[in-house]
Amino acid sequence: MLLKAQVSVYLHWKVINGTYVYQWRKGGLFSSAHGTICKVPTNEKEAISSDLMGLFEKRRCAKFLNFANAWDEKDQNTWAKMNLNTIPFIEVMKKFDLEDNTIDFIGHAVALYTNDKFLQRPAMETMLRIKLYIDSYGRFGDSPFIYPIYGLAGIPEGFSRKCAVHGGTYMLKQNIEKFHFDENGKVCSVTEGEKKANAP
Repeated sequence: MLLKAQVSVYLHWKVINGTYVYQWRKGGLFSSAHGTICKVPTNEKEAISSDLMGLFEKRRCAKFLNFANAWDEKDQNTWAKMNLNTIPFIEVMKKFDLEDNTIDFIGHAVALYTNDKFLQRPAMETMLRIKLYIDSYGRFGDSPFIYPIYGLAGIPEGFSRKCAVHGGTYMLKQNIEKFHFDENGKVCSVTEGEKKANAP
């Protein structure tokens, strides 16, 4: 949306180092239970060196990330003989034999879901999110995330600058009831709604 509205030219971005998760580890014969903060791997190389998983799980995760990287929504030959439109995402995870911790960080730190409902939703939805994450990696640096240098407040400021350049009026805390279009389909006016003190 920022690119289409050409608002991005008014913003300066910085690359976020990556996504990190806190993981609790059970105690073993030679170690006690403890929590660690680990970087979420974004490619096969990072998966192999990640502290999130054991040796065998690293290989399984790398295999899944390699599959996701090569996956193409429009080419069913890349779907590993699964109908991703109908099967739930948990079935994809079972095919790659991934552990619960790995499924958690893929769903929450890569696909950015806030609950576990994605596991029972069609796999296509989650695969599109994972593919976006992978495709975003390396676009601006060694991370799939960028952030406005001066904070999120820079985004509405960019829209207000764009509006001012074209002779418009940018109003804050104002509800819009209706947009009016001319014969060419362009917005020519708006109907103002009731103003509320706590409106966004």
